[in-house]
Amino acid sequence: MTTDVRPPPRQPRRLPAKYAGLLLPFFLSFFMTAVISAISTLVSVGFVAHFLRLWFTAWASSWVIAFPTLLVVLPLVRRLVAALVEPPGRA
Repeated sequence: MTTDVRPPPRQPRRLPAKYAGLLLPFFLSFFMTAVISAISTLVSVGFVAHFLRLWFTAWASSWVIAFPTLLVVLPLVRRLVAALVEPPGRA
């Protein structure tokens, strides 16, 4: 009986932490606009044969606006939340 010894799989390289400020609004806007545009399209036209095309068009146009908006608004929201919430370690 032979033992198959394989090296552990390589982990993919990760981006440096400095990109977190760009990736967070990218993914947040991607998923939020996808969900909201799908619901809005479904409510407006129902589940029609060309629903995916309608949804994709609505999603793409809303994401183009949402991503840059989040880049501007997210730092302001972080400051607002910091002003309203106790800092960690204080009880």
